[in-house]
Amino acid sequence: MNLKIVLLILSVLLVISTLALYGFIAPIGNPVEFFSKSGNSNFSISGTQEMQFYPNLRYVDSKISYKIESCSAERENEMLIAFNEVSNISVLRFYPVNSDEQIHVTCDERTQSPSEEYFVAGEGGATKIIAGDKFNYIFKGKILLLKDSQCETPNVAVHELFHALGFKHSSNKWNIMFNITSCKQTIGEEIPQLIDKLYAYPSYADLDLREVNAEMKGRYLDTNFTIRNNGLKDSGNFKIKIYADGSFIKELDSESIKIGEGRIIVLKNILVPKITINQLKFFIETTFEELDRENNEKILNIKN
Repeated sequence: MNLKIVLLILSVLLVISTLALYGFIAPIGNPVEFFSKSGNSNFSISGTQEMQFYPNLRYVDSKISYKIESCSAERENEMLIAFNEVSNISVLRFYPVNSDEQIHVTCDERTQSPSEEYFVAGEGGATKIIAGDKFNYIFKGKILLLKDSQCETPNVAVHELFHALGFKHSSNKWNIMFNITSCKQTIGEEIPQLIDKLYAYPSYADLDLREVNAEMKGRYLDTNFTIRNNGLKDSGNFKIKIYADGSFIKELDSESIKIGEGRIIVLKNILVPKITINQLKFFIETTFEELDRENNEKILNIKN
């Protein structure tokens, strides 16, 4: 065979092998970006904005702990009757603890820290709130019970308890949440109904996959995304799986995420089966119950 022909064949083979190797180790052409359509969450419970300080405001569970201190026997008894009354008209249940209580009840204003500010003006309210997408979470509430009821029913204690549960004042002077107490005031139906709606949701975690960005460089994928726990419980450990045009390309183990917290994940140089990819799918795989599994998946399509 002619030497020139042999050299030409070798040169062509060298170019082909170089291009093939280049496809695995370096980008070809311009980076390819992907996008996803943003979904609008309409998770809302009617009436919460008018009756509560924040919409969908609740404790993480319908069983709420409390501790009473520095109260006379009479005022402590009024508070216990108030807990019992709210339990009788709603799904809420209250139980005493010695420490780490969710609702702290005191009858001595000297126990208030000088630097502490109540969430609401008055003698009761939520003192620690974490904002979430589906719910706003009350982690701590406080009641400063300084007045005797003067009524057959402990209206003052019930009023302050509802503040600690996230409810604000009513403009109806016959409602127990009116800002001036009267023995003729009643609880009415609206507050118990709203409590039952708020606490109808089980105390599950809810992992939400969001803000997913992806870019292909040759046969390598760079991506970053955020996972947030919008549920009512700390999540368990979980897996993140990534697919390119239906083919599995990456699995990542992730540890638990606390209520209301999130995690940003950045991944670089993930090898994909082919250079041209039209669609990417990101999926959170869990073994625990969730409020909503539809937000565990995000699909990205190539930008035109």
